Amino acid sequence: MEDQDPLLKFPQPSPSIRVQKDMIAVAALERDAELMLRVRDGDTESFTLLLNKHRGPVIHFLYRMVQNQAVAEELAQEVFLRVYKSRANYEPSAKFTTWLFRIASHLALNHIRDSKNERTQDSIDESDDDGRTLQVADRGMTTEQAMVYQARLAEIRRAIRVLPEKQRAAVVMHKYQEMEYSQIALVLECSESAVKSLLFRAYETLRVRLAHMAG
Repeated sequence: MEDQDPLLKFPQPSPSIRVQKDMIAVAALERDAELMLRVRDGDTESFTLLLNKHRGPVIHFLYRMVQNQAVAEELAQEVFLRVYKSRANYEPSAKFTTWLFRIASHLALNHIRDSKNERTQDSIDESDDDGRTLQVADRGMTTEQAMVYQARLAEIRRAIRVLPEKQRAAVVMHKYQEMEYSQIALVLECSESAVKSLLFRAYETLRVRLAHMAG
């Protein structure tokens, strides 16, 4: 270990002064930002807490984007790897989930573009959002009702899947992640009016394509 100047050998506060100052800035924001600041300061346990909390929602988002469970899990691993690698540069200028889903969105859109000419396995007719077989008893449905329900879900997801990339991302974040326009705008790096336009066009397309399912 390198020798230090004796004048610099004062006991260090925990967390660091830098983190304390930033924590004041995010006091009104959220617990996630506080945890990420601790990760930036070298606290791996805080990273584990963030990973455990957000891994499921990130996989759900990615699955709805790429329609393949294995790919979604692989991309989610890359998302959190990038979060950890970028920890030293993290600044709490927005909600942690905004930053997290921006990374996830970029990876998903890149995968979609790279895979445009490839046919990926589509398992949505057989599984729910977690990739698990739907249980009839869980919903109190008869076998026939469950089959109809699964068919409707599959048709809705196919309709979402063929939307233009950014429209699809906006719909998934708005409908399934329940993000506000402002947060979606930050994730997609566009204006709120652009988000509203994306959603309007997307929902109008879905309304037309799924009109036969109304009622």
